[in-house]
Amino acid sequence: MRHIENVVVLGSGVMGSRIACHFANIGVKTLLLDIAPKELTDAENAKGLTLEDKQVRNRIVNDALQSTIKSNPAALYKKSYGKLITTGNFDDDMPKIKEADWIIEAVIEKLDIKKIVFGNVEKYRTPGTIISSNTSGIPINMMLEDRSEDFQKHFCGTHFFNPPRYLQLLEVIPTEKTDQEVIDFLMHYGDLFLGKTTVLCKDTPAFIANRIGVYSIASIFHLMKELELNVDEIDKLTGPVIGRPKSATFRTCDVVGIDTLVKVTDNLSVACPNDEAKELFQVPEYVKKLVENNWLGSKSGQGFYKKEKNKDGKSEILTLDVNAFEYKPKSKVKFKTLDDLKKIDGLDDRLRESVKGSDKAGDFYRKFNYGIFAYVSNRIPEITDEVYKVDDALKTGFGWERGPFETWDIIGVKESIAEIEKSGQKVAQWVKDMVASGATSFYTTENGARKYYDFKSKSYQIVPGTDEVIYLNNYRGDKNIVQQNEAVTLFDLGDGILNLEFHTKMNTMGKEVLEGINHAIDVAEKDYKGLVIGNEGANFSAGANLGMVFMLAIEQDYKQLDFAISTFQNTTMRARYSSVPVVVAPHGLALGGGCELSLHADSVQAAAETYIGLVEVGVGLIPGGGGTKELALRASDSYYDGDPQLPTLQNNLLTIAMAKVATSAHEAFDLGILRKGIDNVSINKNRLITDAKNRALELAEAGYTKPVIREDIKVLGRAGMGLFYTGASSMKRAKYISDHDELISKKVAYVICGGDLTQPQEVSEQYLLDLEKEAFLSLLGEKKTLERIEHMLTKGKPLRN
Repeated sequence: MRHIENVVVLGSGVMGSRIACHFANIGVKTLLLDIAPKELTDAENAKGLTLEDKQVRNRIVNDALQSTIKSNPAALYKKSYGKLITTGNFDDDMPKIKEADWIIEAVIEKLDIKKIVFGNVEKYRTPGTIISSNTSGIPINMMLEDRSEDFQKHFCGTHFFNPPRYLQLLEVIPTEKTDQEVIDFLMHYGDLFLGKTTVLCKDTPAFIANRIGVYSIASIFHLMKELELNVDEIDKLTGPVIGRPKSATFRTCDVVGIDTLVKVTDNLSVACPNDEAKELFQVPEYVKKLVENNWLGSKSGQGFYKKEKNKDGKSEILTLDVNAFEYKPKSKVKFKTLDDLKKIDGLDDRLRESVKGSDKAGDFYRKFNYGIFAYVSNRIPEITDEVYKVDDALKTGFGWERGPFETWDIIGVKESIAEIEKSGQKVAQWVKDMVASGATSFYTTENGARKYYDFKSKSYQIVPGTDEVIYLNNYRGDKNIVQQNEAVTLFDLGDGILNLEFHTKMNTMGKEVLEGINHAIDVAEKDYKGLVIGNEGANFSAGANLGMVFMLAIEQDYKQLDFAISTFQNTTMRARYSSVPVVVAPHGLALGGGCELSLHADSVQAAAETYIGLVEVGVGLIPGGGGTKELALRASDSYYDGDPQLPTLQNNLLTIAMAKVATSAHEAFDLGILRKGIDNVSINKNRLITDAKNRALELAEAGYTKPVIREDIKVLGRAGMGLFYTGASSMKRAKYISDHDELISKKVAYVICGGDLTQPQEVSEQYLLDLEKEAFLSLLGEKKTLERIEHMLTKGKPLRN
């Protein structure tokens, strides 16, 4: 029954300040402490300050926190959340830790310094308070020396990954003396409140994620030389094509810091003398030379990559040739295996095919995967007893879309064991025993619950939590699928709730998706209580199918365009005016049409990491699926007696005209995209579909009634248009915007003000939708609009003209 109301973070470095920010993100008051300076800066001397002045004594912690708050990507969901963080120093403010419910140590990675900090904590900590260390590798048991019994019972490791807001992994590492109640609480709190995938680890070197992740990078260091590959080739082979982050291998090294990586591998080499792969932890000479040259990556300006100006004055990324040890222009990567993989849409299919290539890329994939498979098999039971913990750690700590055991399942466990051992690697005996028993995969799904192979009981056991949280992949059995085609799948989630999943490219919304939404509502209205629209892809939806719109516009098929826009509008209105509650669950990108669908939901259950906005202006259009209408409606609903009205309407107009995108669900409330008291936020994305289902049930069981189509939307007509037109013209004259931008801005103003009306009056939703469609079609007739759409389709970014 613990409650976390006050947290203290000791150490304000890169990790400490970001951990403090993430607690502020979830509304927890946080005290951030660090050392007091030993000497004044020149600026402080000039001001006549002394080492006793508070602003001097808190300078280190304040500078660190402000640097973090200004950082990109943002550490806070909203900058205003920073007000929940107070600062201080170890000398003056340590007594304040007696108020803490959880104290987190995040000082420098030196055991002697950590012990000094813990000694000071003992003086002021209230008995029973949780105390943990954010160490990334120092054995947790070594920190217990000279600590009290109460300290030891409430102490463990809590390893956050950087940046804590974005990387979902939290490794919890207890000692033999940690109370089970503390372990259980941290596992629960990290999941439900901090939005983490909490992984319980044994106290072994580098724990789980770094042990396997660093092995993976170290093996690539050696494979590159063995197979005579280069940096560009490796990063093409180990990026998104196999479900790894865009930073792949060497860009990741640059971001992490090559010196940091070498330190970790050196530590593993010493700490794991019996590791069968210990020779791989001896970094190659070219990596050592990078450290000797102080070419440490992003923090030193160059590492495996270097950015510099070319002869034309444009920035250019150069790549290190590790043989000549000089930087050269990026080389074009050409492998048949890679070309073949790019033609395959599904990640699992790509992974399956990757090891079948007959060229150097195929050789790389076989050696790389076979090495990892053998390595992780031999880490059971050393670092953990359960395979799912390894996969969870790598997916949420390193951004792998599939964990190593999951990947092995895809490639084929039984089929690959002989090949792995033929390559010189040794598979652990428990895997061979598993296959011999007839169990040929590490995972299976039964009745919507995911199970893993437990080597101790020699049987499949439920992955903890997966029977409480909805994972759509576990619902793909015939009895759970109501309807399915290439674009959508309609699931029965139980309890009378359906879920519609998109699975088009980037989950864009074309004809098939719109038909799927309408059909799902039809089915829900006939036999169910409610509908959730959500998926587990990387993004909720990147919007409407822009390629289809562009093709119709080029062909000047305005009749078909009119029909397409009407269909989109009718679909979003159908979501709003159905006889069952429709809950939309956006996450990741929810842009354009994805945002418009969310705007029309009875309730939105958004993941905290949702980037949502009406971005159509970027391609020379206005929101045409009801988005412009909806912001006019919401402005009208916010008016009150005596309200000047124009400022409210102007804010909504600027949200569209400036293509504003909320960088978190919390920011979306400020933009008027999400509604307080109606829409909700899920901190843990893994719980999103579950939370959305519960919200739909809540609405249904509260006596949901089909809303009445609105005919009482107050619009300002010419009074608003005149102001907004003048503003757009002024921006144009000042050369802040182009002629085309001015035209788009005036189209937005025309629709959101209700058209050329002589005075403010009330209009219907359909009236505004008709204006919206008219404006959308007229902009498609503009050459500049088509240029912008083509640029977006070919270059993937907006064109300003």
